[in-house]
Amino acid sequence: MSGPAHAFGPGRADGVVARLRGAGCVWAEAEAALLLEAAAGPAELDSLVARRVGGEPLELVLGWVDFLGRRLRVAPGAFVPRRRTELLARTALAEAAARARTGGAPVVVAEMCCGVAPVAACLPADVEAHAADISAVALVCARANAPRAVLHEGDLYDALPRALRGRVDVAAANAPYVPTDRIPEMPPEARDHEPVVALDGGEDGVDLHRRLAAGACEWLAPGGVLVLETGRSQTGLTVGALEAAGLATRVVEDPTVGGCVVVGVSA
Repeated sequence: MSGPAHAFGPGRADGVVARLRGAGCVWAEAEAALLLEAAAGPAELDSLVARRVGGEPLELVLGWVDFLGRRLRVAPGAFVPRRRTELLARTALAEAAARARTGGAPVVVAEMCCGVAPVAACLPADVEAHAADISAVALVCARANAPRAVLHEGDLYDALPRALRGRVDVAAANAPYVPTDRIPEMPPEARDHEPVVALDGGEDGVDLHRRLAAGACEWLAPGGVLVLETGRSQTGLTVGALEAAGLATRVVEDPTVGGCVVVGVSA
């Protein structure tokens, strides 16, 4: 262990591991190392461990989540990006790079339902980045994670300025896609500590996908793309939503992170 962890000594570290193990934390040693690193002193360490033992997600206890090699700020009341969303970010980056215009206007990327803005945080400086969400709490984190992005608070496309209509080269979204009746089955860390609005995708989980698809052609530039994260069991529904809106689709999967995205290309 490095940093402040040295100040606690092996006995304190072993005690933290034991408390975490007793609470059912599978990766107790790794979590203990992170908590020891984060704590400035014994009192803060006890507070952090108590929060974790009480069931609070480790990322919220630490205040950050690792995402594509970056530490993104997270906070209670905001959705915590999962590793599978790295596929969404990588796909959006590739689509933006494919649309780069030499000597022309910058590529415009809009992260919808952005939460703490994991996609916008990964975009290069030469991209005109926008990020929109209905949650003011999430947008505070988004500002820290994606300082170059223009942030917009509001519901889906209603949040975007009219000047972006027909100019968005890449719209990417990890919109909620958990079917309403499946939320009680989710792990307690998500079900009890993340806002329902960030989880609930409606009866079949793709209500927001339909809304995003329906407005895509109005906001996308010619040849622009809408990139949506979805569940493997809902891929057909998401594809159907995009195709019903006139978008040509393809599915991208990455089993190594458990990610699945549907890419819809406008005419």
